[in-house]
Amino acid sequence: MLYYLFRFLEDFNIPGSHLWSYISFRALLALILSLLISAWFGGKFIKWMKRRKIFETERDPDIDPFGVEKKGVPTMGGIIIIVSMLVPVLLLGRLRNIYLILMIATTLWLGFLGFMDDYIKIFRGDKGGLKGKYKIIGQVSIGFIVGLTLYLSPDVVMRENISAPSANGQQTEVVSHEQQAHKSLHTTIPFTKHHNLSYSEIMSFVGKHKVAAGWILFVLMTIIVVTAVSNGANLNDGMDGMCAGNSAIIGVALGILAYVSSHIGYASYFDIMYIPHSEELVVFLCAFVGAMVGFLWYNAYPAQVFMGDTGSLTIGGVIGVCAVIIHKELLLPILCGIFFVESLSVIIQTQWFKWMKRKGQRVRVFRATPIHDNFRKLNSQLDQTSRYILKGWPKRPFHESKITIRFWITTIILAAITIITLKVR
Repeated sequence: MLYYLFRFLEDFNIPGSHLWSYISFRALLALILSLLISAWFGGKFIKWMKRRKIFETERDPDIDPFGVEKKGVPTMGGIIIIVSMLVPVLLLGRLRNIYLILMIATTLWLGFLGFMDDYIKIFRGDKGGLKGKYKIIGQVSIGFIVGLTLYLSPDVVMRENISAPSANGQQTEVVSHEQQAHKSLHTTIPFTKHHNLSYSEIMSFVGKHKVAAGWILFVLMTIIVVTAVSNGANLNDGMDGMCAGNSAIIGVALGILAYVSSHIGYASYFDIMYIPHSEELVVFLCAFVGAMVGFLWYNAYPAQVFMGDTGSLTIGGVIGVCAVIIHKELLLPILCGIFFVESLSVIIQTQWFKWMKRKGQRVRVFRATPIHDNFRKLNSQLDQTSRYILKGWPKRPFHESKITIRFWITTIILAAITIITLKVR
């Protein structure tokens, strides 16, 4: 809203009003504002929750040996994150931008889904929360809506990168972009030169219908990405500061990718697709990072508030949708490597146990999953009726603050590798 006000005042030559036309100014302002709102509103929210005795359900000491220190901690802290993101975006963003609309819709949709899960856990005393099938339906629905909108909206276009030999006879190539923006099914493949992959080419076996089939594949890919990353973030939310810290780092990397994709000069330099009007994602992602860092003020060990599914489902959905919009979804296995490993560890543990149980044996791979729990579980807490393949790894359990910091460091490395893929190919 303030964006449109100051652009209007610019017509009257009001000093300083021209600053609002600069994406860097609005993005950094969104970062600062979201951080301040998160820190201020977070304190008010925690006190309000404590007065009404709305606390996290007591943690299982067999899973969390440090849970005794966390009794009486409010949950639903994702509300702090959502408010801290949306207020700066509504004030500083161009609200008619289709990409910004999709990000806001994703935030509200998954925020409501996570809120319902937390509500059932707290007020109905059901630790299972919202049934898994309803979570999946909600995640698939927003993925379908985003994918379909990107297909149907005339504002969703790109100018593909074109490389040509240098005119001076050198081996270097000159990168330019198509003059006309148009709908495209291309996405980025890391570590390959001229790294564009077309979904329609993947579906070329259907002949003349390959473009329509390509869009169907794109929508399915959007659904898979949103669902997978959202669930991965949800699984990663198991230690104080873990998910918020990892997500802040991922948000910074996505912000860089969104900025270079929205700037035709940088897009040419890095030989990537130019996506007009996607610069508004930078404003949103700066608000996202500010909200994460501000939330850490209260969520760092020992946590004064837990984000709950209200926060974790929203965070994952925001990351997934943003990556799809800037056509960098194939970079997510690298950038969100921690989320991917958390999900993979649960799948391996569950499927291996079921397979061995059919053979009459109780065998598990890890001491506990998601994988971060494996590093803090004591051998004395293990199920003595089961055999553990990796029982001796690690040799001793670590405190959750050490595990959290090491996961952050890993995510920083993965984020750096993701950015490096722009040049290493």
